[in-house]
Amino acid sequence: MGMGVSLLLVAAGAILIWAVNATVSGIELHTIGWILLAVGAAGALFSLIFWSSWGGFGGPADGRRRVVREDY
Repeated sequence: MGMGVSLLLVAAGAILIWAVNATVSGIELHTIGWILLAVGAAGALFSLIFWSSWGGFGGPADGRRRVVREDY
């Protein structure tokens, strides 16, 4: 799950918790909102943790970098 999906889940959860006042038979919308908010926050946290180990576009995938030092 990427950062965009995580933010989307957080936003959807916050809307269901604080902005929706409808009642649906058999479904508790506030509980679903809290679940979406928690899953989105956990996904964002894991994305931030594992983002640093990825390397980015064009970067090394195995974590090693080539350092060239020139003496002048």
